[in-house]
Amino acid sequence: MADLQFDREFSPEYGHAVSLAAKVRRVTCNNPGPFTFTGTNSYIVGNGRVAIIDPGPNDPAHIEALMRATEHESISHILITHTHADHSAGAGLLKARCGAPIYAEGMHRPTRALHSDEANPLDASADTELEIDHFVEDGALVEGEDWALDVIHTPGHTVNHLSFGFPDGSGLFCGDHAMAWSTSIVAPPDGSMASYMNSLERLMLRQDRVYWPGHGGIIANPLEFLAGLKTHRQKREETLIARLRAGDQTIADMVASVYKDVDPSLHGAAQLSMFAQMEFLVARGVVLCLDKEATLGARYQLA
Repeated sequence: MADLQFDREFSPEYGHAVSLAAKVRRVTCNNPGPFTFTGTNSYIVGNGRVAIIDPGPNDPAHIEALMRATEHESISHILITHTHADHSAGAGLLKARCGAPIYAEGMHRPTRALHSDEANPLDASADTELEIDHFVEDGALVEGEDWALDVIHTPGHTVNHLSFGFPDGSGLFCGDHAMAWSTSIVAPPDGSMASYMNSLERLMLRQDRVYWPGHGGIIANPLEFLAGLKTHRQKREETLIARLRAGDQTIADMVASVYKDVDPSLHGAAQLSMFAQMEFLVARGVVLCLDKEATLGARYQLA
């Protein structure tokens, strides 16, 4: 099985457009952080009349950089992979500058109904104010003057996550479904591990030659990389089962053991990721929940 080889050496040229292919340029926003790596990648697709994929956060300097990069062109489409604020919150600012309509799957929403007394832990990152002009569905084709992109619904990281791929298989914009620097966060109730794994399988069937992710550098070996992501999640599942077998019953106890060498400030995100894996195991009947609902704080045991 494949092992993950992350590229953590990516060094962006903030504020400048970098050509990646004949019809693809990247402008990276200067919003580095523990969940954005070096910043959010926005992509310019086409020449002359272009699309912008993921205009990034509500950052006037980044929008100015996108306008500067397309100074002698016109923007006809604004495409959104998903409504996390670091990807979509700049769309309104960009539309105000260029007038292009906004295309997305739909508004931010949890994958499932919240459990009793459960807060939505990713509310702070959600963009709930995006005004979408065109709602696009899985299997649609979005076309510009000299480009076309397949719309692929890839839920998992969020329920409304989309990927956009050139129909000839030359490349795919994968948003946060696959990132070159780290695994994606899959955190209930916004995310779903079952959906994420299914989306991995869907993308593997496409066999695109290169991926351009929402954060980090180019993924030049997509099929191998996706296989590595799948293996990584399977190994995490095996680790979780081992902790249950050892007598741990709560996610907090498991994280304290499994992530003991990780910065404690990241344990909250680790708990959410493990919770997604636990929900997947409970749904398949591998694990039983000992409490009323399978929540972040519930007790679990092997079936």
